[in-house]
Amino acid sequence: MTRPEERNGPHHDLEQMLEARRRTRAAVGLIGARLEPGMLEEDAGAIAREILKGEGLLRGWHGVFVRFGPNTVKFYGQPSEAGVRLGEHDIAIVDIGPVWQKWEGDAGETFVFGDDPEMHRARRDVHELYDIVAARWRSERLTGAALYEFATAEAERMGWRLNLDLGGHRLADFPHALIHKGDLKDAGFSPSPDLWVLEIHLRHPQRRFGAFYEDLLLDQPTAA
Repeated sequence: MTRPEERNGPHHDLEQMLEARRRTRAAVGLIGARLEPGMLEEDAGAIAREILKGEGLLRGWHGVFVRFGPNTVKFYGQPSEAGVRLGEHDIAIVDIGPVWQKWEGDAGETFVFGDDPEMHRARRDVHELYDIVAARWRSERLTGAALYEFATAEAERMGWRLNLDLGGHRLADFPHALIHKGDLKDAGFSPSPDLWVLEIHLRHPQRRFGAFYEDLLLDQPTAA
């Protein structure tokens, strides 16, 4: 019997969900390619919306977030400090949740500029931690709560703090909020593949910057 948290809507289609994933991840790459030192965060957000409109992804189930430097430690939904420019040696986060036709996508990525070694380490480690946690889910089918307990301990081992305000969530044919609004980190069951997004948001223990990565949990890891 399907758990209430894992029900789908009337238009559920796995192939279209994966297409939404592909298009969303591609859009994040296009946005990242347009970021450059000296630009204002507000201008980067406008560029992101322009790109999403051109890709047929402007409608979203959550807002468009492009954050620079100190704003990369912000919790989900918190407004950014205004007037922040991307520095020569800086870090940026892109987080989008567009709707492709009837299906939701979600993708988040970190981009580093210049040669700050801790920022480059943050980007490497957020990808590595995502892969470690996803692999543990594939091998042991841990509950969502256990996955994030494991992720918290691994983040600390790597020298970071894990922001549990970004604790994973459902995706579905739009809108998933009619099916389930809770976080993956609170789930007392093992999440099924193709339905849940694993979010990893690391924060530096002393400095004001963070790194973010998220993707759909799939039985077979893939970059596509």
